[in-house]
Amino acid sequence: MSEIGEGRRRLGAALVLGAMLSGCIPSTGYRGEVYDRPAPDPRAQPRASQQEQPAFERRSIDQDIRALPAPPPAWEARTVVPDARRVAASSYVVQRDDSLRGIAVKTGAGSEAIARANGIRPPYMLRPGQRLLIPGGLYHQVRAGDTGIAIARAYGVSWSRVITANALEEPYVLRMGQRLLIPDTGPETREQRAARFHIDIDDILTGGEPALARNTQPTAPTASSARVLPPTAAVKAPVRLTGQFAWPARGNLIKRFGPGASGERSDGIKIAVPLDTPVLAAADGVVAYVGSDVPALGGLVILKHGAGWTSVYGHASQLLVQRGQAVKKGQMIALSGNSGFADRPELHFELREGRTPVDPVPRLPPR
Repeated sequence: MSEIGEGRRRLGAALVLGAMLSGCIPSTGYRGEVYDRPAPDPRAQPRASQQEQPAFERRSIDQDIRALPAPPPAWEARTVVPDARRVAASSYVVQRDDSLRGIAVKTGAGSEAIARANGIRPPYMLRPGQRLLIPGGLYHQVRAGDTGIAIARAYGVSWSRVITANALEEPYVLRMGQRLLIPDTGPETREQRAARFHIDIDDILTGGEPALARNTQPTAPTASSARVLPPTAAVKAPVRLTGQFAWPARGNLIKRFGPGASGERSDGIKIAVPLDTPVLAAADGVVAYVGSDVPALGGLVILKHGAGWTSVYGHASQLLVQRGQAVKKGQMIALSGNSGFADRPELHFELREGRTPVDPVPRLPPR
């Protein structure tokens, strides 16, 4: 056999062997629970004209887009041990140099609960000989890395009930050493309560950040998705809203805000879009959450914009940002999909002012 013929025979054998092995080598790309689907064929996807797409969006579509590996949520960074102390209702006589915090340490009750029970307001002045009512209950002491959601889950109660029981207010920052009153749970066992425990958008917004050490400030956001803040770091949110909100994607509005025909309520709107359409930040902000812990919404991104405003983006096929990342208006943060309870590729979009969902359409530019 000639050298050329022998070379061709060896090349053909190598190609056959390579094809056989390629089916045995696992992909190294990220494949999450919600995002496990083959990459779309760009030739099969309809494209708008270059004049119709913003420059940022055109550039993003042409890039090799990869979903970021999702780190564990902040509330899973530390497992909370349900070791709350049961405190009996009593009274306490204020001694010289006593403080509310010191009295809380002596009695085991929360300083905020003592202040509320006795009508004491900032700057929380006490006088020797003053008799204070010590409210009884089950008190959990907040430790490093604790989040509101993790604490609520440990006791099998909803975080919203913990908020109410402790009169917590925005920005819902927990402090290490703080004693939270755990609401009365009745005769049910913790296992029975845990079976019903779930997380919603309100929980993430109010109970998703880890506790801060006293006299410390939240961590500044990072400008890059490559620098991942640790889940134990509380992230500093913007102070004020910059500019107006913009549409997060182009498409037909298929569901509006408010009650539906069958009586169910929608806290946002739904926009029909092709699969893997770029989802854009509606305004400058900081990523507060990335993940899929709200089953109905699947792949989910939540941004905080300042002044109490938050935007929510659900049903994503790929998540392209990290918690604690600063983003600009119009920046691509995800690709659209049909994850969660969606039966077609669509984007679920919400705006919230504080804890209250508001209709996004009047706050977006005319279409």
